[in-house]
Amino acid sequence: MLPSIVIFFALTGPPLARFTPELITALVGDQLGRINVPSPTYLDAYGQWIKNLSQVTVFALVITYGGLVSSEVKSGTAVFVLTKPVSRTAFVIVKAVIHSAFLALILVVGTLMTWGITAAVFGEAPVNTLWRSSLLWLVLGVLFIALMALLSVLVSSAAGAAGAGLGAYVLLSIGGIWNPLNSYSPAGITGQA
Repeated sequence: MLPSIVIFFALTGPPLARFTPELITALVGDQLGRINVPSPTYLDAYGQWIKNLSQVTVFALVITYGGLVSSEVKSGTAVFVLTKPVSRTAFVIVKAVIHSAFLALILVVGTLMTWGITAAVFGEAPVNTLWRSSLLWLVLGVLFIALMALLSVLVSSAAGAAGAGLGAYVLLSIGGIWNPLNSYSPAGITGQA
């Protein structure tokens, strides 16, 4: 599920950023009056990429990894690993590290696709801006994988862990609750991106 969401945003983000002003003008141009819709640039495509990652992809990440550990404990597959000389701590840490590496791989593929399609659609696509923003988002993604691993250990149901993860997402993403939390947490990083 997660790879398909990231690939979908990578494929559709740059063309959508390029043609949105034309669509708005065509659909409601007479209602805009003298308001001119600015011409899109590659920065609009990059901004849309990071916003999609920060909103929908983090939401999907929380739902997907809600049962990271608890689902294996419930199904009994964790017993096969934990009867070997593997500590419970190592079991959880390895799961978080492997899924973080998987997320990094998905992000690299999506960022490369976004970069290539942006270059094709806009004719220019500086690589540094996109990669810095994407790697900053990766910090947030890895934080949520670690959080979901912890919640999946503490809460026995995948739905309960996902609900707690969504609560943490809302708490981190809404700066009005406590502004320093949004400014100095990994959730605030995406605003800098």
